[in-house]
Amino acid sequence: MAQFRTLDDLADITGKRVLVRVDLNVPVKDGAVTDTTRIERVAPTITELSDKRARVVLLAHFGRPKGKPDPEASLEPIAYAVESVIDRPVHFAPDCIGETAKNAVAQMEDGDILLLENTRFHPGEEKNDPAFAKALAENGDIYVNDAFSAAHRAHASTEGLAHLLPAYAGRTMQAELEALEKGLGNPARPVLAIVGGAKVSTKIDLLSNLVKKVDALVIGGGMANTFLAAQGKAVGKSLCEHDLADTAKAILLDAASAGCAVILPLDAVVARAFEAGAESWTVDIDSVPEDAMILDVGPKTVEKVREWLRRAHTLVWNGPLGAFEVEPFDNATIAAARYAADRTREGLLVSVAGGGDTVAALNKAGVAEDLTYVSTAGGAFLEWMEGKTLPGVAALSADAR
Repeated sequence: MAQFRTLDDLADITGKRVLVRVDLNVPVKDGAVTDTTRIERVAPTITELSDKRARVVLLAHFGRPKGKPDPEASLEPIAYAVESVIDRPVHFAPDCIGETAKNAVAQMEDGDILLLENTRFHPGEEKNDPAFAKALAENGDIYVNDAFSAAHRAHASTEGLAHLLPAYAGRTMQAELEALEKGLGNPARPVLAIVGGAKVSTKIDLLSNLVKKVDALVIGGGMANTFLAAQGKAVGKSLCEHDLADTAKAILLDAASAGCAVILPLDAVVARAFEAGAESWTVDIDSVPEDAMILDVGPKTVEKVREWLRRAHTLVWNGPLGAFEVEPFDNATIAAARYAADRTREGLLVSVAGGGDTVAALNKAGVAEDLTYVSTAGGAFLEWMEGKTLPGVAALSADAR
């Protein structure tokens, strides 16, 4: 992994203006933040810098205001939520550049925290316009990126700034990068990947990359049906992308060439309706009824996953094994998650997971806190698993400066 500087490399920063890119794109209802997870993730960086008497200037985006001010996308309500989480005052300025921002920063005292208005209120943010990046940089002496979840975007506040000011990774960014290095960068082998989700079409790049990097790949969710159908198995009325049969076959061939074992469902939980309380039963994968749909993997498959979890030293996970949103089609995902958590707690497994549905499934299983690292980064996590370069991360590396 490329070398990057962290807060440990910052010497005396008393009185220094530190521009900190954070992810405050949090869910809001009726003007109130309903989930503070992302704020909690960046709180350690904010408070550490404040405690070191830096003048902490927060940069963030919220929503999609399309390059112009939008009261519905203002960060002002978010400032109160940040204040509540970190338990110290957070000032707010109604712009992120120009005289408004300049004056607000000039009034700061050592240790103060200031949140500037939504960077996406300016078209130069998403265009990574050098002039806009320079305008942002005028309010800082040091740049800290603590927004891994936005690192797959080459925007002015996530990438451009890193070329204009001394750049460092915040604590959340540092933890994410270190965890990802353990996951696929330089992992302890064997490495097992679990990938689920509805459609192969959304994860072709992911699967193509993983089969070259892991020792075994479990494919679950609706996408497994496409692979089963490509092998000539009947999947009834299950969700299936029959037009991607050739793609599925190509991925299986790549896996075989790379020596990656692919684990597909051996049995399945089926039902005639996808709804809570629907009658369901387990069948061998060769016996799926024509009028039924596969909604979860069965106990034989779960035991196969457990077998690989016992062999593996590293696990990377993206996507549930079944339609976990509706009971009882969450059984396999919960069973696998709890077993992975057991192995992790015992010190036998490094487990890295991410993706919205994955996080929700792990929370439902009650084990999100027990895995080595659970990423809330969404698209950035997926692009990392796909093997893509993340501009916001690349800009922090020593080679970029």
